[in-house]
Amino acid sequence: MGVVKDYGGQCLMGFSGLRRRKQVDSDNLRINHGDQQLAKRLNIIDLVGIGVGTTIGAGVYILIGTVAREQTGPALPIAFLIAGIAAALSAFCYAELSCRCPSAGSAYHYSYICIGEGVAWIIGWALILEYAIGASVVARGVTPNLALYFGGQGNLPAFLARHTIYGIVIDPCAAALVIIGTILMCTGIKESSLVQTIVTSINVCALVFVIVAGSYLASKSGWVGYELSKGYVPFGVNGVLGGSATVFFSYIGFDSVTATAEEVKNPKRDLPLGVGISLSLSCILYMLLSFVIVGLVPYYDLDKDTPISSAFSAYGVEWAALVITTGAVMALLAALMGSLLPQSRILMAMARDGLLPSFFSDIDKRTQVPVKGTMAIGILAAAIAFFMDVSELAGMVSVGTLLAFTSVAVSVLVIRYVPPNELHVLASSGESSSAIRGRGHDVQGVNDEFVKGPFALSGDDCQDLILNRDPYPGATVDQEAFLDNPKGQRRRRLALWFLTIIFIGVLLLTSSASAESLPSPSRVTLCGIGGTIFLVGTIGLAYIGQDGAAGVFGHTGGFTCPFVPYLPAACILLNTYLLINLGTGTWVRVSVWLLIGTVVYLSYGRTHSLLLNASYVPVTHTEDVHSP
Repeated sequence: MGVVKDYGGQCLMGFSGLRRRKQVDSDNLRINHGDQQLAKRLNIIDLVGIGVGTTIGAGVYILIGTVAREQTGPALPIAFLIAGIAAALSAFCYAELSCRCPSAGSAYHYSYICIGEGVAWIIGWALILEYAIGASVVARGVTPNLALYFGGQGNLPAFLARHTIYGIVIDPCAAALVIIGTILMCTGIKESSLVQTIVTSINVCALVFVIVAGSYLASKSGWVGYELSKGYVPFGVNGVLGGSATVFFSYIGFDSVTATAEEVKNPKRDLPLGVGISLSLSCILYMLLSFVIVGLVPYYDLDKDTPISSAFSAYGVEWAALVITTGAVMALLAALMGSLLPQSRILMAMARDGLLPSFFSDIDKRTQVPVKGTMAIGILAAAIAFFMDVSELAGMVSVGTLLAFTSVAVSVLVIRYVPPNELHVLASSGESSSAIRGRGHDVQGVNDEFVKGPFALSGDDCQDLILNRDPYPGATVDQEAFLDNPKGQRRRRLALWFLTIIFIGVLLLTSSASAESLPSPSRVTLCGIGGTIFLVGTIGLAYIGQDGAAGVFGHTGGFTCPFVPYLPAACILLNTYLLINLGTGTWVRVSVWLLIGTVVYLSYGRTHSLLLNASYVPVTHTEDVHSP
């Protein structure tokens, strides 16, 4: 029997191709993209500017009023802290994967390597929708804020004001801003990141002004917002937890840092720092801002639409509205650029893998960015922003992010407990496997199939990829996963069973907790059963230990996620719960988009995938693959 096995990432006939997995882009592999490479020009400052700018949107200028009035009261800073800790679960997972697999594509790229092509397609397709709608929502939010500079909507110049034509409210200002942002993205990654960093800095300065000036005013009045008869937590613990779930979405955006992995000078060092610093700064600013605002005035006196301006107006500081409006506009512009940047990189990654037309992966030789793909998505987002009132579609933005967060946590568990243990036998420059054998070096069991993968893998490459890695501390099982022995295979099968048990427990627990129509006793019982199953699976993984192969998977020596399997498992549980509670209307609209994606994949992606004819060789047999 040949060494090419039907395992995990292999490509079989029909829909089993959904399971095929690509290789990690490694320094040991010769990349055949030629000049189709992104420029490595980003440093840690650029990454923090991108991450903070995309995360701190204008929503925080409004969100704190609604959440404080209806859910948390003065305990709003605690809600932001809890939400920040929850977001950090995903950030740790992103940080590890960005070091192991530092290529463009973010969660799509990680899912393709660790889980399979089918899941990767769903993640990528959902993120395309998220960023397109996100950019449009942000762009249409600029016009009302600009109107404040002119004294109201009616005083806006005609070319900026919204108009109603045949019942459709068009927004030329929003479309123009998307086009300007798109052109800026096409000038180069360093140029666009510099502008985003400047815009983000202005927004942060506005927030710092609010915090400092608000603290001064509150200290003069004795922090009246905290001297209430109802206490610090008027809505109880459930109110604080509910508020945490609401403000959790204000942390969405830090993941955009990982989409630029291929353009970072030192990804192993800078990507984890960029993710961590971006999330930490956002959390600190959110907590300080909410602490000051709910201390300025009683939470029930905050205006839902303009909570910060109304709080300052209560002290006669009406001019502060100008600073606050400037910060909101800058936040919107930074978030707009933060939506356009990762979308073009995800499209490029999908096109490189053959799942989308190569049009999206063309890199401009001068600017070294995917200009064609960036212009295409920019035009689409501009059209949506111009013609559509996307307020009802805003909830769909969260689906892509939560799916991505979930897949990234699953990918970490896969790498640590059942890492892919097969390699593609690839041929360079149109060479077939028969040509390799013609050189006198036979690869036992490899079919005579042309392999169109993006990497040329020789025998020495295989040996380097597998052997020249230093395991990280925490890989508790020796290299038995690489050995084709019964003990190693039994351990991997057991790990797969525990992973399956975790998923069953997550689905049962989250669906039961969300089923408010169930009688209370039944609901509690089902939650208990689901929680028990979830704990059994998680503790089982911890008991059998991590796979030794995880220590040499991908690029090693970078950041590693702590508290595995508990942290990724908790991340999966949290994100699944939030996904289930997004609402029926949101899921109906998302299902339509995913159905369209299924048609596209079946009609194009599945048959054009670069892994369509790939042969897979288990790492235990790479000694059979020799270079000339």
